[in-house]
Amino acid sequence: MSTGTDITLWLDAARGGDRDALDRVLSTLYTELHQMARRQLAGRHGMTLDATALVHEAYLKLAGRPDARFNDRGHFFAYAASAMRSVVVDYARQRLAQKRGGDLHRVTDLPENVDSGLRLDEDTLALDAALTRLEAVDARLAHVVELRYFAGLSELEIAALLDRSERSIRRDWQKARMYLLASLQAD
Repeated sequence: MSTGTDITLWLDAARGGDRDALDRVLSTLYTELHQMARRQLAGRHGMTLDATALVHEAYLKLAGRPDARFNDRGHFFAYAASAMRSVVVDYARQRLAQKRGGDLHRVTDLPENVDSGLRLDEDTLALDAALTRLEAVDARLAHVVELRYFAGLSELEIAALLDRSERSIRRDWQKARMYLLASLQAD
C-alpha cells in the first residue's frame, strides 16, 4: 500500500475522531510541514521561534481541535497553514508586547515572492487583520493567501492541493494581493 493511500485512510480515520490516525498523518507529513515552516522563517536566525517549534506548535493546535476533520491531503495542509498562521501571529503579538512601545509603522508592501520568510513583527499582525477582512469578502482568495504566505507553498503546489489550474491560483493570488495592499495602506 502506498503512502498516499495510507494518508487517505488515516485522514478518513482522523475525520472519524481517531487521534492515533491523526498522529500517523502528522508524523508522515512532518518533513513537508517542517519545510513549509523553514521557508517561512528563512533568515530569522536568533529568533526563539524556529521551524521545529513552529511545526510543533502547529501540531498542538491541530491535535487540540476536536472538530478538526480532514477530507484529503489538501484539506489537511489548509488546516496546517491556518495553524501556522495562528502560531506566527501569536508569536508576533508576544514579541511586540515585549517591546516597550515598539515603533509601529504602516505596511506598504506585500511581497510577490515570500520565499525570503515572514517578518515576525507588526507587519504580520497587520497582514493577519487584513486577511481576516478578506476572508469575510472572499474566503477562496484568503485561503490562497494563507497557503501561499503562511504555508509558503508555490502557486503550482496550491493548484495541486486545491485541484485547480495554476493560472487560476495565480489570478486569485494577484486579486488577493491587490485587496490586501489596499487594505493595509488604508489602515
